[in-house]
Amino acid sequence: MARNRLAETASPYLNQHADNPVHWQPWDEEALAEARKRSVPIHLSIGYAACHWCHVMANESFSDPGTAAYLNQNFVNIKVDREERPDIDQVYMAALHSLGVPGGWPLTMFLTPQTEPFWGGTYFPPTPRWGRPSFRQVLHAVTETWQHKPETVATNTKAIATHLMSGQATEPPPDTHPDPELLDAAAAQILVHFDLERGGLKGAPKFPQAPLLEMMWRAHLRTGNTAYADAVLITLRNLCQGGIYDHLGGGFARYAVDDQWLVPHFEKMLSDNGQLLYLLCLAYEKTGEPLFRARLEETANWLLNEMRLPSGAFATSLDADTDHEEGATYVWSADEIEDHLGAATETFAKLYDVTPEGNWEGRNILNRLRTEAFAWLGESNEATLARHRASLLTVRNTRAQPARDDKVLTDWNATLIAALARSSVVLSRPDLLTAATDAFAFLSENKTPSGQLAHAWCDGRITAEAVSTDHAQMLRAAIELYAATAEKHYLDSAKASVDVLETNYYDDDSGSYYLANAAQDALFARLHSDSDEAMPAATGVAAEACGRLFLLTGETSYLDRAETIIRHQARAIARNLIATASLQNAWDTALRARHVIVFGSESKTDDTIAKHIAAEADPALTREYRPDSSASEARLRICDMERCYPDITASQEIADLLARTRTGHTR
Repeated sequence: MARNRLAETASPYLNQHADNPVHWQPWDEEALAEARKRSVPIHLSIGYAACHWCHVMANESFSDPGTAAYLNQNFVNIKVDREERPDIDQVYMAALHSLGVPGGWPLTMFLTPQTEPFWGGTYFPPTPRWGRPSFRQVLHAVTETWQHKPETVATNTKAIATHLMSGQATEPPPDTHPDPELLDAAAAQILVHFDLERGGLKGAPKFPQAPLLEMMWRAHLRTGNTAYADAVLITLRNLCQGGIYDHLGGGFARYAVDDQWLVPHFEKMLSDNGQLLYLLCLAYEKTGEPLFRARLEETANWLLNEMRLPSGAFATSLDADTDHEEGATYVWSADEIEDHLGAATETFAKLYDVTPEGNWEGRNILNRLRTEAFAWLGESNEATLARHRASLLTVRNTRAQPARDDKVLTDWNATLIAALARSSVVLSRPDLLTAATDAFAFLSENKTPSGQLAHAWCDGRITAEAVSTDHAQMLRAAIELYAATAEKHYLDSAKASVDVLETNYYDDDSGSYYLANAAQDALFARLHSDSDEAMPAATGVAAEACGRLFLLTGETSYLDRAETIIRHQARAIARNLIATASLQNAWDTALRARHVIVFGSESKTDDTIAKHIAAEADPALTREYRPDSSASEARLRICDMERCYPDITASQEIADLLARTRTGHTR
């Protein structure tokens, strides 16, 4: 009989289960071999360290000796960290969807010893409730089916496999480029579903969905329709003032469980904050609103102070729970606020929605969603509030704190690196650029024994090989670092990322990238990374970056790859507008990409030029500064997807040319 082997792993999530009486195994050949030897099904449980419901199920079922004994007798039990092994999570989440079950974590799947899925679900309670069977009932039913109804298992595995493979079916792409009007029509359709009072898509729960917000932002730049930009700005203002934002410590929670951004699911993820930091840069560049600058500064400071590791890379997440209680670190009673703020309590409480009865389960989530608190209150008033918040944060820091997952994920870090590089320019903060370059260096230098990029690193060791999202996000990060530094080695790194993607991940038949490397251990299925989830798909990110890389290098192979992907994916975009936002962003870049170069010496660089470029707030624009000590005055050169324009110096000419090239062209 096996034992619990999770203490041997580096993953903080797996370590959380090392003391369970369940004989958990990591996903490896030893565990799979045991299932084959014993001829018992695999009970696969997938989650992550910051997951509230993963903790609940662990406390209710995996810590129960009776449940554990049944699991150990009848199954080989494998625990997977979905962030460490997104390839495994992708395959079995897709299998669950094929059964008509909505996704979520913990993901509970039952597999044959050959790793073929035949049934599954998500969280199961210890006793029947909410229309769900108990976990024990599920286990008994699966055991009964496995032992006495092998035909049912065979039928299910075949049906799931057929469904997954049909989703990977390909069809020849059109010979011509898709009509850009389809891109505009997609944005118009999405706008109908936006909540134009609170932002985000209508209904609850509310997720920020950063790729979708970027898609709408680009639609505004491409069409000139301000309704698209307004939808994004409304969303960002509500995010910045809602309870989903940590008003004391900085940073955004994963999502809001309500339709007003008030009640967060309290986990803080590096991936979300990197994407939102980038969007806040665009919003601040466009509007100059002090709210956006404040949240940029606060979130960047939180990332540097609380999430940066000694290696220079960044940790993955902060837990939703503290001592098994969701949000315990973050919420307040009215009395606690009064004890620490004294005479200032009345004003603070009015602005931050603090009441004796509370706004969530008898406690208070600090927020500024009320009408009288929503607007920026001016420099003096905001400075006073900042002092009060700092006082409360000092108190909060004495409380028990949520656990931090110190695992380093390459794609999540690279997303943040791109945002920090842009933020360093927007905020004139060299420390942010230093943090970005240090993190990029760590990711680039810590390779697998075969010299390949890693996906996950923890406790001094690489724990998972790279997937396509790692290379795609490193490609994008390298371009942003080149824009911020003009250092050529970042362009070389970008080219190298494309080479690896082409060699190890690209599928000619579908015009998309697989998530897993072909050389990695084969799973039940190999699926493409072409639909956005919490992170944008590798196919969309890589295609977008290739469009920009073409302008930076002049190498047409990059543009050819981007346009080939877009031709292949045009039908998929029409079928699923929301999940293909990153592909639509790539299409927009293929239409509108611009390379803007400023020539001049440091003493002769015109701030007016920089302001004109910043005001574009365009993710399809790559800016670059090139020193020229001989220049009598700073000058600007713009290259788009059709031509390079003559260098110009006059402010009005610069503004006119930027406006003229903003909307792109039809290829």
